[in-house]
Amino acid sequence: MDQIIFLGTANAIPAIGRENTHLLIRHNQESILVDCASNPIVHLQRGGVNPEQINHLILTHFHPDHVSGAPLFLMDLWLLGRKRPLFIYGLEHTLSRLQAMMELYDWRTWPGFFPLEYRVIPEVEKAKVLTLDGLEIVASPVKHLLPTMGIRISFNHSQKVAAYSSDTEPCEEVVRLAKDADVLIHEAAGHSIGHTSSRQAGEVAQKAGVKRLYLIHYPANLTKDELIRDARDAFEGEVFVCEDFMGIDLTEE
Repeated sequence: MDQIIFLGTANAIPAIGRENTHLLIRHNQESILVDCASNPIVHLQRGGVNPEQINHLILTHFHPDHVSGAPLFLMDLWLLGRKRPLFIYGLEHTLSRLQAMMELYDWRTWPGFFPLEYRVIPEVEKAKVLTLDGLEIVASPVKHLLPTMGIRISFNHSQKVAAYSSDTEPCEEVVRLAKDADVLIHEAAGHSIGHTSSRQAGEVAQKAGVKRLYLIHYPANLTKDELIRDARDAFEGEVFVCEDFMGIDLTEE
């Protein structure tokens, strides 16, 4: 099973039925959480995943709509009786601030808390994040308001590739990260500093030569038709607008 499930698709301002953007990567028996908006416990359960099965958490950057749920998520795993380590991946800027946030909660005083294993990802293109049996994830720095990384996910058994821009302006780093991918998941928060419009996302997808473009992290005041129309002005492939709990099954791609 090679899947990506959208647990949330909103930009920084959530709406009824749309949580802040965070993703789940499913590969065989592994479930990898990308970002930690709000508290993903319920959304994971609705997505058919036992939260205790999450062994890897990738944080793309340290903005509240991407990391604010991490302390509560970790506390809930502890209360559920977790014992095995949780591996947390991110840039030094992200992980150092997460650790400082956890210190504010005096987490070291929580008796029997499970081990946290932090893995700092260097700010270079195609930096290795993690490798599992048949799955490889690398990261590249992108252009946001603070240090941020996008990721490229290679499902080796199905020979499919997906890329996720995270929050970013249009940049060549994302073009290279997504080069010839089957799927590009790109933010569409709008044309502004640190962000991308749907048309610009289409331009990135066209340059990268991807097969399909999925728009995510978009504002509630834009309709699907508007987002798709603008992206298709620049991109020749298929365009989709992500919704909460929508999934991409790359096993069958």
